[in-house]
Amino acid sequence: MTNHEKLIQVFQLGPQRIAMLTAYDTITARLAVAGGVQALLVGDSLGTTVQGKTSTHEVSLDQMVYHTEMVFRHSQGLPVIADLPKGTYDSADLAILNSQSLLEAGAWAVKFEGNPPGIASALNQAGIDFMGHLGYLPQSAQRFKVHGRDAAEAEELILQAKDLEAQGAFALVLECVPNDLAQRIQDSLSIPVIGIGAGAKTQGQILVIYDLLRLSPLEHLPRFVPQRYADGGKILTSIIQAWVSEVHQGSYPHEEETYG
Repeated sequence: MTNHEKLIQVFQLGPQRIAMLTAYDTITARLAVAGGVQALLVGDSLGTTVQGKTSTHEVSLDQMVYHTEMVFRHSQGLPVIADLPKGTYDSADLAILNSQSLLEAGAWAVKFEGNPPGIASALNQAGIDFMGHLGYLPQSAQRFKVHGRDAAEAEELILQAKDLEAQGAFALVLECVPNDLAQRIQDSLSIPVIGIGAGAKTQGQILVIYDLLRLSPLEHLPRFVPQRYADGGKILTSIIQAWVSEVHQGSYPHEEETYG
């Protein structure tokens, strides 16, 4: 079975909902795979989560290639989708060229934001699998907001979603839209909608892995990040604190941790 066939098999409408997480390196890929996700997204969100910047705008293609290689190395046969970062799909030729670089790094498919003219059709004609992304678009947004509350904007999102499907998208990420609109969009498509801050009626869900594990550098996590699970940041900090305490006391390393 080819990667394309496996991709379509994973991303289909059905009783099994799709769980995705972002991954940026071998550790996050291994954690996500061990946790049972069905696919991995190498997100340009690494700009904020890994690089500590205030946006994704400065993430380069070379950086995406680098992180895609690391994630693919430990993806254990799961689909790997990689973001085309800002400025890398300003034309059809550029989108194809840069997508091929990500595919060579191990991505099975690419994702881009919005529906810029000619990009989806060009990727489709080039035989490159792609995922759409509508709603809140981090690469171009000036501020955070929920999209589609206005009736005209909601109808436009539905039209854009249908157009991306018609042009060959195998799935669609829908970010920060009202629950009822997300359901309308999912019901209007024959491809899965992967929601993030889009309610519970989509075929799948995706989160930034650092947000889910509470390792995010954000001071205030988005509303859609669950707070009911263990706080990974506190757990890991307590391990480090325990080790630092032993070092200060002179009790580390223990006998079993030394070489005779």
